[in-house]
Amino acid sequence: MKTPDWKTCTEEELWRYVAFHLKKAGVDSVLVGGAVVAIYSQGAYRSGDLDMIVARSELPKVDAVLATLGFQKVRGRHFEHPDCAHIIIEFPAGPISIGDDYKIQPKEVEVEGSKIKIFTPTDCVRDRLASYIHFDARECLDQAVLVATRQPVDLAKVKEWCRQEGGMDAYKKFEEKLRASGTPGRK
Repeated sequence: MKTPDWKTCTEEELWRYVAFHLKKAGVDSVLVGGAVVAIYSQGAYRSGDLDMIVARSELPKVDAVLATLGFQKVRGRHFEHPDCAHIIIEFPAGPISIGDDYKIQPKEVEVEGSKIKIFTPTDCVRDRLASYIHFDARECLDQAVLVATRQPVDLAKVKEWCRQEGGMDAYKKFEEKLRASGTPGRK
């Protein structure tokens, strides 16, 4: 796989590169968080980091793979490349969940014969709404709307998840902003 242009690469380019190399080393990873918003919004949002979930037992392999790619551990589970100052990589503790939902089925993307994983657009919206519901992260509400205006999202699944999560007020605000955007949502 071609090395990205470290100085100008996007979250998507860096994710594909790193996830591809992890997969080649036998490490399954799932991209979650704000970088997913950056990808699904085609760069309208920039997160500045990649949050990748891997099995805890795979962390020593992650360290080795990232070292061969030129990344340095800067603190805890955070890595940066000396030539890529605008995006860091973090490996937060798993398992993958969105609020109380642990039954996540990530989307698989084929990259040069390997399958790498990312939240689906629907799960990305739920993830952003989880941050809004539980941490009052208002920017995450806007990120959820941004994804829903550009990608197919199962709004019924989002609404039901919000109901179960105790976030119907958040869903109503999401729905209002989505309607105001002129995109009633898809799927």
